[in-house]
Amino acid sequence: MAHFQIDTLVKLAKDKHIENKKYFDKLKKKTPKNLDYVMQDLHDAEFKKTDCLACANCCKTTGPLFTTADIERISKHFKQKPQQFINQYLRIDEDNDYVLKSVPCKFLESDNKCFIYDVRPKACREFPHTDRKKFQQISDLTLKNVAICPAAYNIVEEMKKKLPL
Repeated sequence: MAHFQIDTLVKLAKDKHIENKKYFDKLKKKTPKNLDYVMQDLHDAEFKKTDCLACANCCKTTGPLFTTADIERISKHFKQKPQQFINQYLRIDEDNDYVLKSVPCKFLESDNKCFIYDVRPKACREFPHTDRKKFQQISDLTLKNVAICPAAYNIVEEMKKKLPL
């Protein structure tokens, strides 16, 4: 099920939400010792067959958090002062983090490529975070991401098969 429409993904994720939430609750209570290795393998296998440029739903529907390092790196790329970059593209959200003023991302081109790919924010580089160490700690984020990213959805479905709890 590597390629499917985003509206289908949202419905599938919604249908699986309670099942996934229960699974992640169990995962936090009884984390398998090999979880990080399994997740890395599942992540690598999925991204061998997933073309992010065919989708880019993450860039179209959600905005990353921008760290101070991200802002400095990207503003330097644009030959701007960090405050100019902030004023032009960012706002502060309810968690007091810098995020995009609007989505879709202003750096997303019509071919789904990123205009600032080489200097993109850390959150973009790491999305959908399915290869993060101590994966059990980001279950709330993962539950959101399965409705945004087909690869994350597939990885979680494979995870439940590989690591039944």
